[in-house]
Amino acid sequence: MQTTLSKPHLEGRASAARNRSIRRVAVLGSGIMGSRIAAHFANIGVEVLLLDIVPNALTPAEEAKGLTLDKPAVRNRIVNDAFQNLLKASPAALYSPKFASRITLGSFDDNLQDIGKYDWIIEVVVERLDIKRSLYERVEQYRKPGTLITSNTSGIPMHLLTEGRSEDFRRNFCGTHFFNPPRYLRLLEIIPGPDTDPAIIDFLMKYGDLYLGKTTVLCKDTPAFIANRLGIYAMIQTIRVAEEMGLTVEEVDKLTGPVVGRPKSGTFRLSDVVGLDTTVNVASNLLKALKDDESKDGFQLPPVIQKLTENKWLGDKTGQGFYKKIKDEKGQSVILALDLKTFEYKPSQKVKFATLEGTKSIDNLKKRFSILLAGQDQAGEFYRRTFADQFRYASYRIPEVADELYRIDAAITAGFGWQLGLFETWDAIGVRKGIELIESMEQKPARWVYDMLEAGFESFYKVEGGVRKYYDIPTKSYQAVPGTEQFILLENFSDNVVWKNAGSVLYDLGDGILNLEFRSKMNTMGAEVIEGINKAISLGEKEFRGLVIGNESAEAFSAGANLATLFMFAIEQEFDEINLMIAQFQQTMLRARYSAIPVVGAPHSLALGGGCELNLHCDRVVAHSELYMGLVEVGVGLIPAGGGTKEMAARASDLYQTGDPELNILQSTFMNIATAKVSTSAQEAREMNYLLPTAQIVLNRNRLIAEAKQVAIELAENGYTQPKPRKDIKVQGKTGIALFKAGITAMRMGRYISEHDQKIAEKLAYVICGGDLSTPQTVSEQYLIDLEREAFLSLTGEKKTLERMQGLLQGGKPPRN
Repeated sequence: MQTTLSKPHLEGRASAARNRSIRRVAVLGSGIMGSRIAAHFANIGVEVLLLDIVPNALTPAEEAKGLTLDKPAVRNRIVNDAFQNLLKASPAALYSPKFASRITLGSFDDNLQDIGKYDWIIEVVVERLDIKRSLYERVEQYRKPGTLITSNTSGIPMHLLTEGRSEDFRRNFCGTHFFNPPRYLRLLEIIPGPDTDPAIIDFLMKYGDLYLGKTTVLCKDTPAFIANRLGIYAMIQTIRVAEEMGLTVEEVDKLTGPVVGRPKSGTFRLSDVVGLDTTVNVASNLLKALKDDESKDGFQLPPVIQKLTENKWLGDKTGQGFYKKIKDEKGQSVILALDLKTFEYKPSQKVKFATLEGTKSIDNLKKRFSILLAGQDQAGEFYRRTFADQFRYASYRIPEVADELYRIDAAITAGFGWQLGLFETWDAIGVRKGIELIESMEQKPARWVYDMLEAGFESFYKVEGGVRKYYDIPTKSYQAVPGTEQFILLENFSDNVVWKNAGSVLYDLGDGILNLEFRSKMNTMGAEVIEGINKAISLGEKEFRGLVIGNESAEAFSAGANLATLFMFAIEQEFDEINLMIAQFQQTMLRARYSAIPVVGAPHSLALGGGCELNLHCDRVVAHSELYMGLVEVGVGLIPAGGGTKEMAARASDLYQTGDPELNILQSTFMNIATAKVSTSAQEAREMNYLLPTAQIVLNRNRLIAEAKQVAIELAENGYTQPKPRKDIKVQGKTGIALFKAGITAMRMGRYISEHDQKIAEKLAYVICGGDLSTPQTVSEQYLIDLEREAFLSLTGEKKTLERMQGLLQGGKPPRN
């Protein structure tokens, strides 16, 4: 498996986990969910069997080829087509295309007997009880006793699914509800059946966390379980409030997006992506299934949803929903938004509310909510109405869907990509103020919330001794959130701050290990962050034995260097200042490489430009599987000059012993930088040589810093020795430059690149080949770093470079391939 676990974590598993291993998984059903679940198991190194039904009729194309229903190509057509769609999926379902070889395809009629060789059977067929039961009857003929058997059902009760099945089947059966897309959404709901062996649940809770990278949430067998129950209620209620207030779809998506810590898709765009029919089906099933829900009528579909359903405007799958994409007369894509009053489409409009303007300078999400809820415009009213009702509804779902409030928050955040759960958001404004808000809407929360306050407890969560605790209703006390003992969450270490400035914070993680956290916008690397890196290394060398560089940002490990200062110096043509700034940046990267203590990088999400270069210079890297890493400086008319070009030249040099032609290896490295290519996963970053083979890939983001700390400890305890600067980097000199110049000139003559692009590429070629050397030879790191800085400095004076930097600063987005 791709995940690498430290010994303490391995030793902490329950006995059930130790006695069961998952090497092979059979996935029954190859639709969007089934094929993507298969892909995610392939991502972690598991061998997968993906099966589906045999077609009962030929397609016109098959008839034209003279095929018959007994031909293998026809019998496997459904699963083959699903597999091809999987390979073309965007965003990608696989960490690397080569992992597709881990998936074997087949049909229920021809290959179901093979499931006897598999350790876990996951059923992912259509949501019909009769079809699932019929399949289970066939599964029992071939399944080996003791084998895990689970269903990805989104709402069918477990006791109905196992009716009539053997005792062994029932004991080893439960629900494992993945969220789509399984690679990216972190939630895995585990739903026991009435006869499920508790050891099975314990195993799956730990396996989902350790190996699948999921937030595993134990659910009760109630309609729609936890996330969809709360999430669909919130979505329908939001749409209803929008209708009543006369808000536009663009306004609601702005109000329910990143400003409140939720995905930029907001509400209506999310509906289009998921498919309105999915929302309608879940809501309709809940209306039928719910008996004692005091807000059951909240699942009645608002008129706008009914109208769209009648029109079959279901979202992306039908080409239109709340939004519609068209081509204008110039052939350019234009996004249209639905007018909820006239049901006509109009060009999407930018949104502006005074309340939102008042939160622009507030980076701390928790501190935004009091301002948002106090707004005196429509935005404020919208927030008061929606949050009050969502708080109230969540309070009444305990103990119906879960006995503990943290499970509700864990499910909603992991399943829908929210940064804060409902009780966490309520805490952010204060429990008492939340009650006042609910009562102002002539409603009341559940009685237990009042009881909590009367007992002297003022919040749903608290941190004690670095341990996050939740309010436990039955015992009226705070209890540690289970399963988080092995996580290191920096927000719980506020009492362990040893130094900080405006852009960075140093924490003592214990065991002699420091952690440096960036706190600038998008964690860009300006003067404060550079100071923080140097301070961390100096303090670490004096009083500690290792340093981790990691953070918990939802946006980026680091989006690169802060261009604002560079742009200011470049406009003023202060080239001495630029030279000094770049030299300082380079020396800071080298300090990370050549410190007296081990430095471990813990990158995740975006690690671009300088963020990538920092990790290139760490002694070891522990990366989250979802890592989008690259040297993107050419996007603003520059080349990597924080040691990035030097380091990739050195890594290419190290690969020259593999047998591949040296210039081929160097060309691959050159193209990654010259095209500003960004990895689509940590695995691809490894294939691009941005991550070395020694790097660890962690699937559960919550475990990232803990794993990095463990690596730092192991490096220190194994006798870490301060490295010496390299003088053995083989470069190609004029031979390599000639090769690259020929290609660059051809690209320019073909008008694939601009004159400025040509200039940048030639500068990059000059540096990565070691300059104007007559023959291939070895050079030192310092030699290459000096070439980097000279080339970078010359490009900062280019008009086109200034224009690109200005565009980036105005647009606020890092360059991407």
